[in-house]
Amino acid sequence: MEKKISMDITRRTLLAGTASVATVSALPAWAASDLSVAAIYTLPVEQQWIGRIHKALNAANGIAYEYSENVSNTDYERVMREYAEKGVKLIVGEAFSVERGARKVAADYPDVAMLLGSSFGPEAPNFSVFDNFIHEPSYLTGIVAGSDTKSNIIGMVGGFAIPEVNRLMHAFIAGALSVNPDVKFLVTFINSWYDPPKAKESAFAMIDKGADIMYAERFGVSDAARDRGVKAIGNVIDTAADYPGTILASAIWHMEPTVNAAIEAVKAGSFTAEDYGIYSYMKHGGGSVIFDDALVPADVAAMVEAKEKEIIDGTFTVEVDDSEPVSTA
Repeated sequence: MEKKISMDITRRTLLAGTASVATVSALPAWAASDLSVAAIYTLPVEQQWIGRIHKALNAANGIAYEYSENVSNTDYERVMREYAEKGVKLIVGEAFSVERGARKVAADYPDVAMLLGSSFGPEAPNFSVFDNFIHEPSYLTGIVAGSDTKSNIIGMVGGFAIPEVNRLMHAFIAGALSVNPDVKFLVTFINSWYDPPKAKESAFAMIDKGADIMYAERFGVSDAARDRGVKAIGNVIDTAADYPGTILASAIWHMEPTVNAAIEAVKAGSFTAEDYGIYSYMKHGGGSVIFDDALVPADVAAMVEAKEKEIIDGTFTVEVDDSEPVSTA
């Protein structure tokens, strides 16, 4: 069962800090059935990052799921406390912009399991973290883009220059350079998580400078690519059906392994403060790459599939680089 509660909308802002990690304490005992799960989102569930979490929770078995979307940063702690007081057993959300407050609430309710997106580590006894570590499929989409570009200029439009975005961009760049060392990159950040018109205008500017492939980390970029007749690379979700003939490949995030692992731990009474980021890796099914067979040549597709196998079996490692990427064109 799903229930929705709507709050005032705001954009997710940059993280404000964190608290220190405490010592592990005794675990509380949770019920083995009828698990109540609540999610708190600062953006609408239509947004791609939020949408992947929402989709995974909707698909999870054996839970009663409700959520609040468009929750402002100033309201986030209050909503967390309301769910905790209500008796919810697992709270899922994003703590990037409310790190200190979210961790304080978690400390006040040690019997409630918390699983929140964060750039920092877990905090005992109940604050677990996750992140969208889809740098591996991002590297593979870079191979596709590097093989396809004719101008050797690729445009990249991101939200904020934070680790969650930077690592995907760097992996994409590395993948492109692995097959085409001559490619150059135009990089910009729109300083917003959801502003399609601004992202579209940024993409237009890059296309005017010669970019013939656009890395669409934000909504709006693929619209610009379609309108100008260039190609695009998707991120987090599959939007190819909305842009026929435009999306070469996409790095897809699957939140199901993360959500399911947390739910199972809560039901078993074994939930502790852990880093669930590993469940976004390809070997756990947390990430995948898809591409358009009509746009990607068979030899490039074979190269991507071979590299994907190496990633999954551990013979090739995509490095994580959280530093801010810069333009080289």
